[in-house]
Amino acid sequence: MEMTMTSQTAPSARFWDRIAKSYARKPVGDETAYQRKLAITQEYLRPDMELLELGCGTGSTALVHAPFVQRIHATDISENMLEIAREKAAAQGVRNVDFERASVEDFNAADGTYDMVLALSLLHLLEDEQAAIAKVHRLLKPDGLFVTSTVCLGGRMWWLRLIAPLGRALGQMPLVRFFTEEDLVEKLRAGGFEIERRWRPEKSIGVFIVARKAG
Repeated sequence: MEMTMTSQTAPSARFWDRIAKSYARKPVGDETAYQRKLAITQEYLRPDMELLELGCGTGSTALVHAPFVQRIHATDISENMLEIAREKAAAQGVRNVDFERASVEDFNAADGTYDMVLALSLLHLLEDEQAAIAKVHRLLKPDGLFVTSTVCLGGRMWWLRLIAPLGRALGQMPLVRFFTEEDLVEKLRAGGFEIERRWRPEKSIGVFIVARKAG
């Protein structure tokens, strides 16, 4: 079921729709780091697992992980991104990944549905990352895993904080939130997660975290 975008989400959806084709052509910025993130994630995958990926973009990561799990439900706010993802899945013959247009805020499923939730390059693009963390906690099964890769701009790029609202108003930027790595870790812990893995690639402003739903 397709979900209606909220007034806060709609501008970002339009931004990602507009750049979807160029985004799909753009190479991964740090291929070595990306491959390590995939490898770390796959250490936790099992053939019987049900995964949710929030903010799946053009589906590349979901399709890489698909052979190692039972099913992946992948969502994004951009229909143009999802069209590319579906084309990739069809071309690769992947049948255990389905794609849905939905915002994090509007997506819903029964409590304890998923064994793992992925949110890669996403939390810093949400209006309320703490609410998103709470939703992920609810959606996960007991002992489930939350895998995130998040840009932490707090204390960095002060100039971006100044121009970001204008860029968003002009449709040239999505919403961007500013918090530090420590802020994020504390939000995850406050949201009921224990940090299992925490890795920041060299010279990166992003942190990769595997967190487990606590007891």
